[in-house]
Amino acid sequence: MHWEQLLSDRRLGADATERRKAQGLARSDFERDYDRLVFSPPFRRLQNKTQVFPLPGNIFVHNRLTHSLEVSCLGRSLGNIVGECLAGRHPKAQEIPFRSGISAIVSAACLAHDMGNPPFGHSGERAISAYFKEGNGQRWEELVKAEGGRWEDFLLFEGNANAFRLLTHQFKGRRSGGFALTYSTIASIIKYPYSSLSAQGKNKFGFFATEEETIREVATELGLKQLDEDPLRYARHPLVYLVEAADDICYQIMDIEDACKLHILGYDEAQGLIQGFFADDELREIQHVANTIGDPNERMGYLRSKAINLLVEEAASLFLDAEEAILAGTFEGSLIQHLSPRLLSAYQACSRTAYAKIYSAREVVDVELAGHRIFSALLDQLIEAQMHPDHLYSRTLLSRVSSQYEMNHPTVYGRIQSSLDYISGMTDIYALDLYRRITGMNLPAV
Repeated sequence: MHWEQLLSDRRLGADATERRKAQGLARSDFERDYDRLVFSPPFRRLQNKTQVFPLPGNIFVHNRLTHSLEVSCLGRSLGNIVGECLAGRHPKAQEIPFRSGISAIVSAACLAHDMGNPPFGHSGERAISAYFKEGNGQRWEELVKAEGGRWEDFLLFEGNANAFRLLTHQFKGRRSGGFALTYSTIASIIKYPYSSLSAQGKNKFGFFATEEETIREVATELGLKQLDEDPLRYARHPLVYLVEAADDICYQIMDIEDACKLHILGYDEAQGLIQGFFADDELREIQHVANTIGDPNERMGYLRSKAINLLVEEAASLFLDAEEAILAGTFEGSLIQHLSPRLLSAYQACSRTAYAKIYSAREVVDVELAGHRIFSALLDQLIEAQMHPDHLYSRTLLSRVSSQYEMNHPTVYGRIQSSLDYISGMTDIYALDLYRRITGMNLPAV
């Protein structure tokens, strides 16, 4: 793969007239991607979507919006470091926007990376998969397969594939190309550039069957290396590694800090986990400053910021060292998996603690339990209504759904996908409210 093709400012679905009008504006096309995402309704709805912990009461923890903004900040830093170094490494390629392009692309892709996730955090993805694997959704499997639909798209539902659909699909009333982002920004969010048929039973794939032609178009434009044809599989766009690293660093460190604020982890335990990232001489200097900070939350924030800075610098260095393998499509694993022994050990300690104490905390488990019940009821009602659209109840329920979702699709696959489009775009609060209303648990005030 080649940088001059990988950093393309052409837009999916844009015609030549729009391209001419955009030239000469103060913002680059990559910067316009960022702004377009910030001002979009799906991005704003992230403020009411769970990250890990339930939406806050009197203690503020991260939601999907604050998480995405913080990941974007880290992505911009990674992009700045990498862009500056690549510009120096390839001095003859002055037409390639290493400095101006990479940080803008990565920061925009970081903003968008979770936009396809359903309500209730990652438990929402698991709840959807469970509905089709173990719940009432099993009854649609033979119908989907009989019409040639890809059942694995639902059985292994993946927020990353849903984000690709959200950003590129022309929903009713939308323009061609969906958000009409640049090809480079779109490609930079696709962590798993292969179909559900290559997922090997894991909830990790990058596009639904309905977006297969779109991924081909993106890959052709950018020169992504095709690894397989059937099932379709590509090498990652190189900047995916930076987006992934920003996300990995952010959630792993911030989950520890949030758990400390909620007293799921004790302060000493959380502090010890963060201190594990530093060498002895670094830790002495950091502790000297930390000891001057009286407020424990502020002190934890300082330690967290130093650890994040260390990880960002190392991730950028790893990317630059692996540039040749990344461009060849032969680099294996994530940047985080290639950290130096001390940093990797500290990161893995945080991960083990998160799985043992944070993700299994009562508050988190309660969200997952509620999500299973809510998604099951909503999917039951919505899919059934589409199967029998002439029934009185069906007409009433479907009238509540936004016209942008195709609730009269001719295929069973399409009806299920339309239901998932609608539900995955909901906030936690909206999903809960709709569940209560359609089950009769809550009635509007009279």
